[in-house]
Amino acid sequence: MRKQPRQARSLATVEAIIEAGARILSELGWAGFTTNKVAEAAGVSIGSLYQYFPDKLALVEAIRRRHFDHVLSVIREAAADEKPLRQFARELVRGMIAAHSIHPTLHQVLLDEAPGDRGTRAAHASFQARYLEQYAAAVAQYRKRRKDNETVARVLSSAVEGVIHNAARRNMLAAPELQKQLIELISAYLSGAKVA
Repeated sequence: MRKQPRQARSLATVEAIIEAGARILSELGWAGFTTNKVAEAAGVSIGSLYQYFPDKLALVEAIRRRHFDHVLSVIREAAADEKPLRQFARELVRGMIAAHSIHPTLHQVLLDEAPGDRGTRAAHASFQARYLEQYAAAVAQYRKRRKDNETVARVLSSAVEGVIHNAARRNMLAAPELQKQLIELISAYLSGAKVA
């Protein structure tokens, strides 16, 4: 960001710009994403947008970071308070579905269309490290003192991520059976049940 918002009004302006940007990017893809469209959708002048974001790549980075932060908070909240395993699985699945239902096609556009730079790669690497740390902490609650917890965390995070992202691409996030099966998968895997 060019300038960090400090007051409530400027924080609200930045949030409106990021939200409008996410909506435009999700609806129109990278090819239709312009700062003029974002400013108009946010109800701000183009000058206000450029006050905080020097270009549309900087805005895309803010959108990515907001999504990353949302996903991390879902894992953190689901794993809080050492809940029973099934409750953890249910909260994790519902939270991930909610995080990816806001703008279902956004993630695909961010992965497949929107360009990035070295800052993007660094931000993504940082997110991946924190993402795996949080999954590992959650796994450790349900698999006490096991040597393979890091591997289990990687497999579990990949499974959840894969199911959620594919469901988003196919417009199936709201399918109750998908939610039910993903909860079953997480519960069985972390309980140590043998899969036939």
